[in-house]
Amino acid sequence: MTGTTSSIELRRVSQLKPYPGNARRHSKAQVKQIAASIERFGFTNPVLVSDDDEIVAGHGRVMAAKQLGLAEVPVIRLSHLSAAERRAYVLADNKLALNAGWDTELLAIELQGLIDLDFDLSVTGFSIAEIDFVLDEAKESATTE
Repeated sequence: MTGTTSSIELRRVSQLKPYPGNARRHSKAQVKQIAASIERFGFTNPVLVSDDDEIVAGHGRVMAAKQLGLAEVPVIRLSHLSAAERRAYVLADNKLALNAGWDTELLAIELQGLIDLDFDLSVTGFSIAEIDFVLDEAKESATTE
């Protein structure tokens, strides 16, 4: 692995260019969810860009930033990656997270804990139906043990 230490800098949203080969698509509903998350928690996950401001990871975050009217977003330059590596990373960044699973017992505990705190769960990305399903499954599992 070569030098990967990069600093976060602010870039104008208007300067960032989407990667034309990005196969990941963001629905209007998902961009709205990302925007709600940014409003609630802040812009906590910098956009990854090439040296010429082409987006490598963070297309949805940039779309949400535009929706929110943000002038600038935090970015990290991936100067250490070749063009081929950036191209591969676009795929890896999108796919690797999908390969993870959930510990449904812990998920139910966390969701219930937030409900008990009267926290607005809409910013988590889970729908009410998904939350109900997870909590119902946890209750059923607890009663059968």
